[in-house]
Amino acid sequence: MESWRKARAAVRKKIAFFILLGWALLIIGDRVDELRVYQGAQIAMYTIALASIVLLTGYSGQVSLGNGAMMAVGGYSAALTLNNLQTPIWFAFLMAILVSACFGSLLGAAAARLSGPYLAGTTLALAVGLPAIANQFSFLGGEPGLLFDVGFPPERFGEEFTQYKWFFWIASVIALLALFITSNILQSRFGRTWRAIRGNSLAAELAGIHSSRMKVLAFTISSALAGLAGAVLAMTISLVAPGAYSLTLSFALVTGAVLAGVSSLPGVVLGGAILVAIPEIADALAGRFGNADSLNNYLPGLITSVLLILSVIYTPNGPGENLRKHLRKKHAH
Repeated sequence: MESWRKARAAVRKKIAFFILLGWALLIIGDRVDELRVYQGAQIAMYTIALASIVLLTGYSGQVSLGNGAMMAVGGYSAALTLNNLQTPIWFAFLMAILVSACFGSLLGAAAARLSGPYLAGTTLALAVGLPAIANQFSFLGGEPGLLFDVGFPPERFGEEFTQYKWFFWIASVIALLALFITSNILQSRFGRTWRAIRGNSLAAELAGIHSSRMKVLAFTISSALAGLAGAVLAMTISLVAPGAYSLTLSFALVTGAVLAGVSSLPGVVLGGAILVAIPEIADALAGRFGNADSLNNYLPGLITSVLLILSVIYTPNGPGENLRKHLRKKHAH
């Protein structure tokens, strides 16, 4: 009984924290300029996508390089729902989650038989091939893609409430809900079971855990999160096209997850902020050397690659995870 009360109190505190955080974000979004608001929506999108990697890789131990492809599934699902059925925006996001989850469960059933480089190679092939398939079907819009219009913000918000602020509000609320649900899943018996499988799959099997089923479940939930992130990306750029879900996006997500700490859910916000800051850093560097247009085509990818290499060498668990370990040691002494 006592443990139940403590659990309920912890849930209430978490809910209060997320509500206060959401309120603060919405107030901040109403105070900053258009560029920062747009970047805030991008950070929210990356936060959801990185949370999917934390769940899949950090907890269940399955390495995937195809999250960009799963984001494409969600983006196209939301766009087709919105454009063909004229549904409310929330239903389009819901369809992105459901379709991506179904696709992820099928992929997870195959992935459960693979591990290590074989699984990484399979998901990498998916990241390369799946967005390109969209070019072959006219109903998916081909290379130009599909428009994704969530409509104007409600008039009651006033004339100064711009479209970008509307994007930020939607993206922030979705990201907070996704993080709240994901954190509860990871702290439940599912999270503990995934950690057991990641630590020693054979020992988990001997303890009565069905590893294959749990891996499929992890792939399903991770794909649902990635699909939701893909729909949020489609909203922020008002478009769903193969070029928006390229292999570069998948590699950027891996970099962000490593920088944030692949087993750290709170770190995904830091990882998202870094990924959003990279193009701005590249633009500043390109401006110093002149010929900015040419350098801007290559610098973001180069910076992402260098950060990934340095993180793997010096902070394999991510700077955030290393900082937490340092603070724990400090408090212990």
